[in-house]
Amino acid sequence: MMRIGLGEDIHRLDYGRKLVLGGVEIPYEKGLVGHSDADVVFHAVSDAMLGALALGDIGQYFKVDDPRWEGADSSLIVSEVMRMISEKGYHVVNVDITIAAEEPHLNKYLPKMRENLAKLLRISAEEVGMQAMTNEGMDAVGRKEAIRANAIVLLEK
Repeated sequence: MMRIGLGEDIHRLDYGRKLVLGGVEIPYEKGLVGHSDADVVFHAVSDAMLGALALGDIGQYFKVDDPRWEGADSSLIVSEVMRMISEKGYHVVNVDITIAAEEPHLNKYLPKMRENLAKLLRISAEEVGMQAMTNEGMDAVGRKEAIRANAIVLLEK
């Protein structure tokens, strides 16, 4: 049995935060604002996995008022969601992610992000598709106020 899930996450950029995407700390003057490290890549993938099995979203499991998740490395969220899908008898077949950011340019960081995600999902980097795009100056992403990630995942029982 196969299930497909779609996830999306967006966080606002601000000064005084580290920019972490796909588990990679990227040098930039701003970082993403959130309760955890606000890694939109890991959050979108986690939501996609939960959605594939109709388990809700990460907000149900990793509450913003829970001090355990304050400043947390989002790889812990991915690992916990992996445990949840494994308990249901599923594993990840492949994942595809699009990251929308006007700045910084992300292409040189994509291989390491793919590697990090592959390790967490227990698949090879060849099963992790990842693209970076701009928003051509449109909306909050285009105005350099936010970064968004979309993910689609295929699970198999």
